[in-house]
Amino acid sequence: MALVLSVNLARVRPNPDAPAKPTGIDKAPVDDPVLVRAPETGSGLAGDSIGNRRLHGGPDQAVYVYAREDLDEWERRLERPLSNGMFGENLTTTGVDVTGARIGERWRIGTDGLLLEVTAPRTPCRTFAAFLGIRGWIKTFTAAGKPGAYLRVLSPGRVRAGDAITVEHRPDHDVTIGLAFRARMAEPELLPRLLVADALAEELKAYARRKLAG
Repeated sequence: MALVLSVNLARVRPNPDAPAKPTGIDKAPVDDPVLVRAPETGSGLAGDSIGNRRLHGGPDQAVYVYAREDLDEWERRLERPLSNGMFGENLTTTGVDVTGARIGERWRIGTDGLLLEVTAPRTPCRTFAAFLGIRGWIKTFTAAGKPGAYLRVLSPGRVRAGDAITVEHRPDHDVTIGLAFRARMAEPELLPRLLVADALAEELKAYARRKLAG
């Protein structure tokens, strides 16, 4: 069964890559239901925080999701514990193939009306690497090809740990989170395939078009 294992909000701290600036990458589970709504900037989760709003947050990156199954695999590879929220994800899930989710896939979560739409893979940044303290992390994370997914909010609602996730719509194209990540990070020859996905995040659409115009 597909479930939200935990809802994670930021514990704001100095950015380990730029100590004078705050970051919200350090997230931890909360017990109470959390309102999720479409943001103009920042996070879609009430009470969450994003330090660099130029690169993170906004309508197409309202919610970041990572699978517990993928965190477990990283625990084995890295030989260190990884708690829910440690990759900066708002929702830690189980029973969902996040990497295999298609751009435009719609997830109904819980019973309070929340409807999300898959938009793009996460792109690893220097803050992520510095927070984990792993040398060469961006390259290692990229090679693994399990980036987690950003989603936009189509209908607001509250989310809590234990909520069921139901895929209400799955587009008939083959543009998955995994394919989009490979196209962005390592295989530019895949970029033309991304543009068939209407729900693709605007930033990634623009990036693909720039590269193709070239």
